[in-house]
Amino acid sequence: MSGYDDGRTYDERAYPQQPYDRRGYPGDPAAGPPSRVTVNAGRLWAAGVATALVCALIGLVGVLVVRAVFKVALFAPEEASAVGDIDTGLLCIAAAGAALVATGLVHLLLLSTPRPLSYFGWIVGLATLAAVVVPFLSVSPLSVAVAMAVIHLIIGLAIGTLISGAARAATRGPAGSAYDLH
Repeated sequence: MSGYDDGRTYDERAYPQQPYDRRGYPGDPAAGPPSRVTVNAGRLWAAGVATALVCALIGLVGVLVVRAVFKVALFAPEEASAVGDIDTGLLCIAAAGAALVATGLVHLLLLSTPRPLSYFGWIVGLATLAAVVVPFLSVSPLSVAVAMAVIHLIIGLAIGTLISGAARAATRGPAGSAYDLH
């Protein structure tokens, strides 16, 4: 028997109550592991920034190799410097921007879709394919179009592999479940 604050008593056996359970509420140290997918956003975005730097450098090195080794007049006449013109800088900025957009996309997919890396792979693969085909639509010489297509392909592969790996490393599934990222 228990009592009220004013001295009356009641029978606890007649009205059994479950104890209040805070487990599962955010911020509760006794909550245990999370019951849903969690993404370490800091880790994911740090990898995204690193990927952006890698992709910008792929663009720069690609132009250098094409101009200096293969003697293809990419982004400037052959007489220009090995780095080319302002379009080389724009390629590097676009590559870095694409990596950051891909990071945002994978973050959104991780939080909202089942099998997020499957969708991410398809999206990056198709976007890379489009970037590879675009140089062939211009009136540039075939050698310039091939060089640009190869550079775009390498940038797309870097984005797809590096961001996918970062997404896997930054994601934890629900406790006790087999969370499938693919």
